[in-house]
Formats: sequence, structure tokens, C-alpha cells
Amino acid sequence: MTESRPTLDEHLTGPELLRWYWLRSELAALARSLRVPAHGGKHELTARLVAHLDHGSPPPPAPRRRPAPPALPEPLTAATTIQAGQRCTQQLRRYFTAVLGPSFSFDAAMRDFISDGTGRTLGDAITHWHATRSRPAPQIGSQFELNAFIRDWHHQHPKGSRAHALTAWRIYRALPVDARPSAGAGTP
Repeated sequence: MTESRPTLDEHLTGPELLRWYWLRSELAALARSLRVPAHGGKHELTARLVAHLDHGSPPPPAPRRRPAPPALPEPLTAATTIQAGQRCTQQLRRYFTAVLGPSFSFDAAMRDFISDGTGRTLGDAITHWHATRSRPAPQIGSQFELNAFIRDWHHQHPKGSRAHALTAWRIYRALPVDARPSAGAGTP
């Protein structure tokens, strides 16, 4: 007999909530019904709900992000210095796309370089971009579980269609976490 996903309500325990896949919209609806703040990312919201279900109150809120620094002075050049607290802005995206081409994106390595790059230059960032192109792709973050599943499924089923991958995803996410097969299991 297959175990089915429980009802998402105030009677659920924290560990049981964590055993199942929930959409963020489902978690937000539960949070609102429990009068728990429903903002933030899926992992933050899940932690808040687990704390409320198990202890009756949410954990203290995470500290607020500091304001973004002002835009870098134009025109941007390879000699432009990265400021403390610099974020990956549209201004930087336009510059890097113009210099590196349309395939540029702020991947994890580039985001980390920019956020930790105080005092370095945009030329250093370009050198870093080229140096990290040969590295293997980093692990997809847990907040992108669907993306990781689809990538792994297509690796196991190279001729499978997106529709088949999504059907496999729906079956996979309907199982409790501790009963799931590997992402590539099943046939296309």
C-alpha cells in the first residue's frame, strides 16, 4: 500500500511536514491560516512553519538586508573598482554582457566573486569569469529541486521528452522524502 501525502493543516507535525514536497503557495496558505508570517523563500517559510507546528511559535525573523550601495560610476571599465556590498545589478549585467557576450550570466561563482570582491576590479571579475568556465557546474541549490530533478532525469533518459520528465517529477514529489527513488528512476 502506498502512503499518501497528509493534509496540510495545523495538525501536521514539523517532521511530517518535512517528509513531503510542498509548493511554496501551499506553505504560504498554511502560514496565513496559522497567522504565521508567509513572506520569504520556501526554505525560510518551511522553517517558520516547522517551528510553529512543533513549538507554537515561529523562530525570530532573519536580519534585514542592508541597503544596496549606489550604482557604480559610469562608464564602467575594466579598471572600475567593486564597492563593499556590491550586488549583481542590471548595470553590471549590461557591462559583462557587452564584454563577455550574450552567454554571460551571474552564476554562483560570479555572484560570489562580486559580493566578496571589495577592492577588486571589473577586469579581475572578467578574468575570474574565464577561469571558472572550465570548472564543473556547481550543485544546484535545494531551492531548485525541480531543476535538479529534470537535469538528472534527462541525463538518465537522454531521449525522453519534457512531458515525460514532468510526469516523473509529479510521481517523485508525491512520495515522502524517505521513500523516493533516485531522480532518474523510471522509464520515459
